[in-house]
Amino acid sequence: MKSIVKILFLIILSNLTRAEWYDNGAFYQIYPRSFKDSDGDGIGDIKGIKSKINYLKDLGVDAVWLSPIMQSPMADFGYDISDYRNIHHEYGTLSDFDELIEECKQIGLRLILDFVPNHSSDEHEWFKRSERNETEFKDFYIWRNPRHDEISNIKIPPTNWLSVFRYSAWRWSEIRQQMYYHMFQSKQPDLNYRNPQVVKEMKAILTYWLEKGVSGFRIDAIPALFEKIQPDGSFLDEPRSYNKDCDAHDHCYLKNIYTEDQPETYDMVYQWRKLVDDFASANNVEKKILMVESAAPVDLNILYYGNSTMEGAHFPFYFDLLLQITKNSTAEDYKRLIEIWIEKVPKNHMPNWVLGNHDRGRIATRLGKEKGDLLNIMLQTLPGCSITYMGEELLMENVPVSWEETIDPLACNSPKEELEIRSRDPVRTPFPWDDSKNAGFSTTNNKTWLPVGDNYKTVNVKAQEEATNSHLKIYRKLTKIRKEPRFKVGTYQGHLVNDNNIYTYIRQHESNFAIILLNFGKNDETVDVKKVYDKVNITRLSIYTSSLDSGLKDGDFVDISALKIKANNGIVLINSSNVVQFSSFIMIVFLIAFKYVG
Repeated sequence: MKSIVKILFLIILSNLTRAEWYDNGAFYQIYPRSFKDSDGDGIGDIKGIKSKINYLKDLGVDAVWLSPIMQSPMADFGYDISDYRNIHHEYGTLSDFDELIEECKQIGLRLILDFVPNHSSDEHEWFKRSERNETEFKDFYIWRNPRHDEISNIKIPPTNWLSVFRYSAWRWSEIRQQMYYHMFQSKQPDLNYRNPQVVKEMKAILTYWLEKGVSGFRIDAIPALFEKIQPDGSFLDEPRSYNKDCDAHDHCYLKNIYTEDQPETYDMVYQWRKLVDDFASANNVEKKILMVESAAPVDLNILYYGNSTMEGAHFPFYFDLLLQITKNSTAEDYKRLIEIWIEKVPKNHMPNWVLGNHDRGRIATRLGKEKGDLLNIMLQTLPGCSITYMGEELLMENVPVSWEETIDPLACNSPKEELEIRSRDPVRTPFPWDDSKNAGFSTTNNKTWLPVGDNYKTVNVKAQEEATNSHLKIYRKLTKIRKEPRFKVGTYQGHLVNDNNIYTYIRQHESNFAIILLNFGKNDETVDVKKVYDKVNITRLSIYTSSLDSGLKDGDFVDISALKIKANNGIVLINSSNVVQFSSFIMIVFLIAFKYVG
């Protein structure tokens, strides 16, 4: 009897723990500069994040990803790193970071770092030594001689390549008497990954942070890692893109066929994946995750997952929803983009869903506040991983930042009349904790680093905590149910109904299922859910949650043959939650049996 109980226990334990922690994970992005200021200087910091650790735990997310916190001159607010092994002084110290890691460990929350490998700061010691042409660092960056205008003898960049921050991607160095390449700002020189020493250094940096206890990395700007080089060591000019939305100084004015998406990039990601897997195995710790930022076309993005012999990133961000969806997008648009990705993702790998981040306008502003809950419902109930940018759980909106207050280098390098479409400042403003001064973000008597939104008196965590129902409470319910088998491993089947105004899908595992209905139309709709899902042999289902103004109450049972859904609203219907409870009950029974029989 004792051996049978032990065998059954091990089988059940194996089935319940087989999935990795990041499978179907909910990830939450924090922009540290704007999350919580602990010392009153108007800038968010690590101790501020630690002080709000219970908020993060209660959100129900599996991991928190921090935008860059490494030492930086802040020319691009942390994406220009001058020391990859230290913390930026405005954010705190390595000791502060160690304490945050420990606090996260205590509550079962994983911490993920932003890793910026494509470029460093021009204030990094590597660049200084490379600029001085020191032998060991001579080829750490991409240097080339300029061309010359034969008439005027003016120095001309080696190629026509354009920076993401506009104008030429080459800058002259008086010290070295050559030009260096920078895909982004001139203060962000690109590293040369054709130099084995650069590859070695970057692997050592990843290992350094893994040893500190991070659970993985989000890798920034990955498509730009390599440039196509000719056999003689030269580069070629890129052709025109003829994009009508780009002027001659914009990065998108050219087809970036030599500066992005080179084959060597994928191999580098595969090497990094092997590094994090080997680290976890050698140190007998849980597996680490790699997420890569890529806005490449789908067929190129898929390559980051790996090939027939090597694993790559756990997932590349799928940005088509972020970049192609607008306020006018239809249910058909959403379903098409979602199912393209689901179908393309390799077997046994995870899709992922991104609707907002620190570079794009907030969901409530960009796609419409009236759709906010609907979009969070969709984000948290699709198969795969979800990525939430801080504040989207509150439906924060963009905060207007005047030209005089603007500090985003991308906007400052653009014409004033393009401020609204260029600036990233409005999506990076301080997080509203309550209705006190500076929205509870900071105690400073001076200005916060970016202005706090005018609506913080009503849109803040405290107000939404105290409300009977709120966007925040809906979000928490969604992160809770996504841990159930019907969402964690459940199947997906999608439909368009009611003249394609409603996008609906069912997530099912064994006998338990959830039906999600999203009304992207301009009018209220009445749906015969039973007709859509004819295998559902129940006429009444329970409302698990719905948009704030849906008029529906969580827990109520509704007739699914004539279910009314308001315009821009979403609903989650469920048949039962007994699977999770039963699994927990079985586990408890076997633990007791194991104790007394074994």
